[in-house]
Amino acid sequence: MISRLLRSLPLLTVFLIASTHLSTLAFDKKPAKKARPKATQPLRADTGVPYASRAEVMALADDLASRRSLDPDWVRRALASARKQPVITRLVLPPPAGTAKNWAAYRSRFIDPVRIQAGSAFWQAHQDTLARAEAQYGVPAAVVVGIIGVETLYGRQTGNFRVIDALATLAFDFPQAHPRAAARQAFFRDELEQFLSLCQRTGMDPLEPRGSYAGAMGLPQFMPSSWVRYATDFDGDGKIDLWNSPADAIGSVAAYFQGFNWITGMPTHYPVRFDDSRLNLDTLLAPDILPSFSVDRFQSLGAVLEGPALSHTGPLALIELQNGAAPPSYVAGTENFYALTRYNWSSYYAMAVIDLAQAVTEAREAALRGR
Repeated sequence: MISRLLRSLPLLTVFLIASTHLSTLAFDKKPAKKARPKATQPLRADTGVPYASRAEVMALADDLASRRSLDPDWVRRALASARKQPVITRLVLPPPAGTAKNWAAYRSRFIDPVRIQAGSAFWQAHQDTLARAEAQYGVPAAVVVGIIGVETLYGRQTGNFRVIDALATLAFDFPQAHPRAAARQAFFRDELEQFLSLCQRTGMDPLEPRGSYAGAMGLPQFMPSSWVRYATDFDGDGKIDLWNSPADAIGSVAAYFQGFNWITGMPTHYPVRFDDSRLNLDTLLAPDILPSFSVDRFQSLGAVLEGPALSHTGPLALIELQNGAAPPSYVAGTENFYALTRYNWSSYYAMAVIDLAQAVTEAREAALRGR
């Protein structure tokens, strides 16, 4: 099954309800019986420049509270407690122009013995939950394992930035040197609103959660909007906890992909080679990672498919993975490959998830045979 769903041979060889009124919330007190998000060596909460004195931040707090029916004093106190973290504005900038992408180097960050072994152990420990998620959502267990492994090494690396600091920094001080600064800043303002709304509705202390420099949270590194739309109480304990409940993380990742139209049983990609005599690489690469070509059209442009790929009925995309100074690697990506890129808009990321899923599957199968 997994060998059919996660074809990666050419690259393995040659990549979060009722509203709760919290106007009296004391941010320095933890809610009773609420698990504290895990963090290793967290940043001190008193680092960075506070947003309390910024008039535009307080104006946004009032506007946000009005539009989302939140308590205005609560929102003002939350944002006044957020702090700008300059390191974050550096981390979100893209590499300098001219920096060569290197699939092999990128892949090596995620496909290694430590992550493979941890993935096999995670699968073994949660095999019933993974099987239940696959049955309910139609998303292969290996894909879920691959995502959580690439994102956080199965919960070992969930991030040390206060989420409110990360989101506020990027909402109010997104670096204007970024080529898509306006769009990205608007995105993070919405995520900050989603986060504060989520916290007030669920009773979460907005100063407590920690995550990535972009504000992603828990084992699956969900942004607040993804938490709101797709996070699920998969362990049935009456709450959603993406930091401390692997079951909730597993079910939420599977629900995410179902929400992005994962097609059960479809491979993520196929091997592809080229017929140089009729190759039109510019046309093939023009749609980028969006599947746009029928099998016949794909082949008429010089991309040669073989075996099961010839009977594929959906659209395909030519996926190019650059290898620095070496020739690029190519695969024919399906709608499921595109679904993977909705988690992180990168073909390199998607292939890393696929290859880790395949490697963990092989390690798990070998361990089972050795019993």
